[in-house]
Amino acid sequence: MLKIAVPNKGSLADSAIAILKEAGYRQRVDSRDLILADPDNGVEFYYLRPRDIALYVGTGELEAGITGRDLLIDSGAKASEILPLDFGGSTFRFAGPAGKNWQVKDIAGKKIATAYPGLVSDYLERNHLKADVVRLDGAVESSVRLGVADVIADVVSTGNTLKQAGLAIFGDAILQSEAILISRDVTKLPAELEILLRRLQGVVTARQYVLLDYDIPKVSVDKACLITPGLESPTISPLQRLDWVAVRAMVLRKDTNRLMDELWALGARGILVTDIHACRL
Repeated sequence: MLKIAVPNKGSLADSAIAILKEAGYRQRVDSRDLILADPDNGVEFYYLRPRDIALYVGTGELEAGITGRDLLIDSGAKASEILPLDFGGSTFRFAGPAGKNWQVKDIAGKKIATAYPGLVSDYLERNHLKADVVRLDGAVESSVRLGVADVIADVVSTGNTLKQAGLAIFGDAILQSEAILISRDVTKLPAELEILLRRLQGVVTARQYVLLDYDIPKVSVDKACLITPGLESPTISPLQRLDWVAVRAMVLRKDTNRLMDELWALGARGILVTDIHACRL
């Protein structure tokens, strides 16, 4: 059976279980369960610490797993990203004492506190910078005030915690992270993993897109199709009213209201939006 790692706790856990359920896989109902078999799909799920997942996959003990891009890079494991899953987004940034015009070049020779030493070391090496990386498991924001480090590198969401600690973000983002599906050998995936990949891709796409249906006069259909070109092309069907047609196209969910406004202004009527629960494209 295919062995897949799933986060057992943390910010990725609930969303990872949800996307697997939507993809048609069984998931545990008791958080104390460490292993769950899904014989109908030929898969066994192993619930592990998110930081350990890349290591298990990298050594070949497990065929694939769901973890964060930041955790994969930080681990240095011999595993690769095969699919971004579009949840668990975060930004990894540098921050230093507020009031100083910090630039990334200023970190050379400084002490950098972080809970992601592998990720930071990788960044420093790629950018030809030398600095001392201080590993901390938590409360990274306090390290500058306590004299442990000169700057920090950490996950940033709103930045409010950094402001409270007297720190300010500087430089471009070190990394844009999100939940990802990883595997050791991306060139030759087992058949069961190919199926998992297609199913998860279908869920990701279904979450990002909706179906948009509308009626429009034939004279405006070309302009309407420029607004809603669909993935391949829109579906156009005749109506009983000979000078009108019905149009159906997949559009990005985030653009739905703007597109509806544009179509309405063009003369479209009967504009309907339908959720997509699954797809194969």
